[in-house]
Amino acid sequence: MFRKSLVWILTGIALTGIVSCGTTVSRVGTETVTDLSGRWNDTDSRLVAEEMVKDSLNRPWVDSFLKKAGKEPTVIVGTVVNRSHEHINVQTFVNDLQRELTNSGRVSFVAGKGEREEIRAERLEQAQNSADETVKGPGKEIGADYMMIGTINTILDEAEGTKAVFYQVDLEMVDMANNKKVWLGQKKIKKIISKSRVKF
Repeated sequence: MFRKSLVWILTGIALTGIVSCGTTVSRVGTETVTDLSGRWNDTDSRLVAEEMVKDSLNRPWVDSFLKKAGKEPTVIVGTVVNRSHEHINVQTFVNDLQRELTNSGRVSFVAGKGEREEIRAERLEQAQNSADETVKGPGKEIGADYMMIGTINTILDEAEGTKAVFYQVDLEMVDMANNKKVWLGQKKIKKIISKSRVKF
Protein backbone atom coordinates (compact mmCIF):
# COMPACT_ATOMS: atom_id res chain seq x y z
CA MET A 1 0.00 0.00 0.00
CA PHE A 2 2.77 2.40 0.97
CA ARG A 3 4.71 1.51 -2.18
CA LYS A 4 1.67 2.24 -4.39
CA SER A 5 1.13 5.60 -2.73
CA LEU A 6 4.77 6.49 -3.20
CA VAL A 7 4.59 5.58 -6.91
CA TRP A 8 1.51 7.79 -7.36
CA ILE A 9 3.15 10.70 -5.55
CA LEU A 10 6.34 10.46 -7.61
CA THR A 11 4.32 10.16 -10.84
CA GLY A 12 2.35 13.29 -9.91
CA ILE A 13 5.54 15.24 -9.20
CA ALA A 14 7.04 14.14 -12.53
CA LEU A 15 3.90 15.09 -14.48
CA THR A 16 3.76 18.47 -12.75
CA GLY A 17 7.37 19.06 -13.78
CA ILE A 18 6.61 18.10 -17.39
CA VAL A 19 3.54 20.33 -17.57
CA SER A 20 5.36 23.32 -16.07
CA CYS A 21 8.41 23.13 -18.35
CA GLY A 22 7.02 25.46 -21.04
CA THR A 23 9.08 28.30 -22.55
CA THR A 24 8.12 31.89 -21.90
CA VAL A 25 9.64 34.77 -23.86
CA SER A 26 9.20 38.40 -22.85
CA ARG A 27 10.47 41.31 -24.91
CA VAL A 28 12.14 44.02 -22.86
CA GLY A 29 13.91 47.26 -23.70
CA THR A 30 17.60 46.99 -24.57
CA GLU A 31 18.37 49.36 -21.70
CA THR A 32 16.73 46.98 -19.19
CA VAL A 33 19.17 45.43 -16.72
CA THR A 34 18.97 41.63 -17.03
CA ASP A 35 21.38 39.92 -14.66
CA LEU A 36 20.29 36.28 -14.90
CA SER A 37 23.49 34.32 -14.35
CA GLY A 38 25.72 36.89 -12.66
CA ARG A 39 28.23 36.69 -15.48
CA TRP A 40 29.48 39.64 -17.58
CA ASN A 41 26.60 40.75 -19.81
CA ASP A 42 25.41 43.44 -22.23
CA THR A 43 24.55 45.83 -19.40
CA ASP A 44 28.07 45.58 -17.94
CA SER A 45 29.59 46.15 -21.38
CA ARG A 46 27.47 49.21 -22.13
CA LEU A 47 27.73 50.89 -18.73
CA VAL A 48 31.49 50.33 -18.40
CA ALA A 49 32.10 51.69 -21.91
CA GLU A 50 29.95 54.77 -21.26
CA GLU A 51 31.57 55.55 -17.91
CA MET A 52 35.17 54.94 -18.97
CA VAL A 53 34.97 56.86 -22.24
CA LYS A 54 33.33 59.79 -20.44
CA ASP A 55 36.13 59.79 -17.86
CA SER A 56 38.80 59.57 -20.55
CA LEU A 57 37.45 62.44 -22.64
CA ASN A 58 37.12 64.74 -19.60
CA ARG A 59 40.84 64.47 -18.83
CA PRO A 60 43.46 67.10 -19.83
CA TRP A 61 45.01 65.15 -22.74
CA VAL A 62 42.12 66.01 -25.09
CA ASP A 63 42.31 69.77 -24.58
CA SER A 64 46.12 69.69 -24.59
CA PHE A 65 46.13 68.04 -28.02
CA LEU A 66 43.44 70.41 -29.31
CA LYS A 67 45.45 73.43 -28.17
CA LYS A 68 48.68 72.13 -29.68
CA ALA A 69 47.38 70.70 -32.97
CA GLY A 70 44.36 72.96 -33.57
CA LYS A 71 42.09 69.94 -34.15
CA GLU A 72 40.51 67.16 -32.15
CA PRO A 73 42.65 64.02 -31.61
CA THR A 74 42.11 61.00 -33.81
CA VAL A 75 41.58 57.80 -31.84
CA ILE A 76 41.48 54.09 -32.57
CA VAL A 77 40.53 51.20 -30.28
CA GLY A 78 43.14 48.46 -30.24
CA THR A 79 43.06 45.14 -28.41
CA VAL A 80 41.11 44.56 -25.21
CA VAL A 81 42.39 41.29 -23.72
CA ASN A 82 40.05 39.01 -21.77
CA ARG A 83 42.04 37.63 -18.82
CA SER A 84 38.95 36.69 -16.84
CA HIS A 85 37.76 33.18 -15.97
CA GLU A 86 34.71 33.68 -18.23
CA HIS A 87 34.17 33.58 -21.95
CA ILE A 88 33.50 37.25 -22.71
CA ASN A 89 32.63 38.54 -26.17
CA VAL A 90 35.28 41.27 -26.13
CA GLN A 91 34.27 42.52 -29.58
CA THR A 92 30.91 43.67 -28.21
CA PHE A 93 32.73 45.70 -25.55
CA VAL A 94 35.10 47.14 -28.18
CA ASN A 95 32.08 48.12 -30.29
CA ASP A 96 30.56 49.88 -27.26
CA LEU A 97 33.83 51.80 -26.75
CA GLN A 98 33.95 52.76 -30.43
CA ARG A 99 30.36 54.00 -30.36
CA GLU A 100 30.91 56.13 -27.27
CA LEU A 101 34.12 57.64 -28.66
CA THR A 102 32.63 58.36 -32.08
CA ASN A 103 29.40 59.88 -30.76
CA SER A 104 31.16 62.03 -28.17
CA GLY A 105 32.11 64.74 -30.67
CA ARG A 106 35.35 65.22 -28.70
CA VAL A 107 37.55 63.04 -30.90
CA SER A 108 37.75 61.77 -34.48
CA PHE A 109 37.63 58.03 -34.88
CA VAL A 110 39.28 55.89 -37.53
CA ALA A 111 38.52 52.34 -38.64
CA GLY A 112 40.23 49.42 -36.93
CA LYS A 113 42.69 46.98 -38.48
CA GLY A 114 40.14 44.50 -39.84
CA GLU A 115 37.93 47.26 -41.20
CA ARG A 116 40.89 48.99 -42.87
CA GLU A 117 41.82 45.79 -44.71
CA GLU A 118 38.30 45.53 -46.13
CA ILE A 119 38.30 49.21 -47.17
CA ARG A 120 41.72 48.86 -48.82
CA ALA A 121 40.42 45.89 -50.80
CA GLU A 122 37.50 48.05 -51.94
CA ARG A 123 39.92 50.80 -53.05
CA LEU A 124 41.82 48.25 -55.12
CA GLU A 125 38.52 47.13 -56.65
CA GLN A 126 37.67 50.77 -57.45
CA ALA A 127 41.06 51.34 -59.05
CA GLN A 128 40.41 48.46 -61.43
CA ASN A 129 36.73 48.98 -62.19
CA SER A 130 35.42 52.44 -61.24
CA ALA A 131 35.31 55.65 -63.28
CA ASP A 132 38.40 57.83 -62.73
CA GLU A 133 36.45 60.72 -61.21
CA THR A 134 35.00 58.45 -58.49
CA VAL A 135 38.09 56.40 -57.57
CA LYS A 136 39.38 56.81 -54.01
CA GLY A 137 43.13 56.35 -54.25
CA PRO A 138 45.57 54.96 -51.69
CA GLY A 139 47.80 57.01 -49.40
CA LYS A 140 45.12 59.34 -48.05
CA GLU A 141 44.21 57.55 -44.84
CA ILE A 142 44.25 59.49 -41.58
CA GLY A 143 46.61 58.03 -39.01
CA ALA A 144 45.45 57.73 -35.40
CA ASP A 145 47.03 60.00 -32.79
CA TYR A 146 46.04 57.76 -29.88
CA MET A 147 45.13 54.12 -29.32
CA MET A 148 42.90 52.81 -26.52
CA ILE A 149 43.88 49.37 -25.25
CA GLY A 150 43.05 47.37 -22.13
CA THR A 151 42.25 44.22 -20.20
CA ILE A 152 39.34 42.58 -18.38
CA ASN A 153 40.26 40.60 -15.25
CA THR A 154 38.23 38.71 -12.65
CA ILE A 155 38.68 37.39 -9.13
CA LEU A 156 36.33 34.57 -8.10
CA ASP A 157 35.47 33.59 -4.53
CA GLU A 158 32.95 30.86 -3.71
CA ALA A 159 31.68 29.07 -0.60
CA GLU A 160 28.53 27.14 0.34
CA GLY A 161 26.48 28.02 -2.72
CA THR A 162 27.34 31.75 -2.70
CA LYS A 163 29.75 33.17 -5.24
CA ALA A 164 31.42 36.58 -5.38
CA VAL A 165 32.72 37.71 -8.77
CA PHE A 166 34.93 40.78 -8.97
CA TYR A 167 35.51 42.34 -12.40
CA GLN A 168 38.26 44.86 -13.07
CA VAL A 169 38.44 46.64 -16.43
CA ASP A 170 41.65 48.57 -17.09
CA LEU A 171 41.89 50.84 -20.13
CA GLU A 172 44.63 53.21 -21.22
CA MET A 173 45.07 55.80 -23.95
CA VAL A 174 48.49 55.67 -25.59
CA ASP A 175 50.13 58.38 -27.73
CA MET A 176 50.98 56.74 -31.06
CA ALA A 177 53.97 59.05 -31.61
CA ASN A 178 55.91 58.23 -28.45
CA ASN A 179 54.05 55.44 -26.55
CA LYS A 180 53.26 57.89 -23.73
CA LYS A 181 50.23 56.88 -21.69
CA VAL A 182 48.06 60.00 -21.43
CA TRP A 183 45.14 58.39 -19.56
CA LEU A 184 44.68 55.35 -17.33
CA GLY A 185 41.15 54.29 -16.42
CA GLN A 186 39.79 51.58 -14.18
CA LYS A 187 36.28 50.30 -13.51
CA LYS A 188 35.40 47.69 -10.88
CA ILE A 189 32.21 45.63 -10.62
CA LYS A 190 31.38 43.19 -7.82
CA LYS A 191 28.53 40.70 -8.01
CA ILE A 192 27.21 38.30 -5.37
CA ILE A 193 25.44 35.25 -6.78
CA SER A 194 23.43 33.05 -4.41
CA LYS A 195 21.73 29.83 -5.48
CA SER A 196 18.69 28.83 -3.47
CA ARG A 197 18.56 25.24 -2.29
CA VAL A 198 15.47 23.14 -2.88
CA LYS A 199 14.13 21.75 0.37
CA PHE A 200 11.60 18.90 0.72
